[in-house]
Amino acid sequence: MFNENILLNRITVDPKIFGAKPIIRGMRISVEMILGQLSQGMTTKDIIKDYPNLEPEDIFACLAYAHTILANESIEEIRVST
Repeated sequence: MFNENILLNRITVDPKIFGAKPIIRGMRISVEMILGQLSQGMTTKDIIKDYPNLEPEDIFACLAYAHTILANESIEEIRVST
């Protein structure tokens, strides 16, 4: 089990990368892209094979981020490092 707040610390926002979309640990890998791949049936293992710098926790962080957004939490309450 992972702590959601610890997972959310893996998600960053950099105005210079992808127009400030949420990304994983400052890399040029967006949360949106990972969620899209998961929705198309890719497994965590498949995604990590395509992006070897990712860790399983990064993918869980994307899911935690999506959950937080959908849970109607205010954007200010989401822990995102800049």
